[in-house]
Amino acid sequence: MDKHNPGTAAILSLIVPGVGQIYNGDFLRGVFWLIITPGFWIFTAGLFGWPFHLVAAYTAYRRATKKNLQRLPPV
Repeated sequence: MDKHNPGTAAILSLIVPGVGQIYNGDFLRGVFWLIITPGFWIFTAGLFGWPFHLVAAYTAYRRATKKNLQRLPPV
């Protein structure tokens, strides 16, 4: 299992919401963000697009960090 860089995951999801989650190996989470975020951009005329964009990036960062901690070898 490879370690994933949390910064890379966040930047990817900031550029295209969901891509950071896919980078982390969370395919269904990525698809969720790929569908939800553009939906909020379109159906709220851009009003709620930015918060979902930022939340997608934040969750990609946190998930990569959490997965990396779980992969640490036992001491």
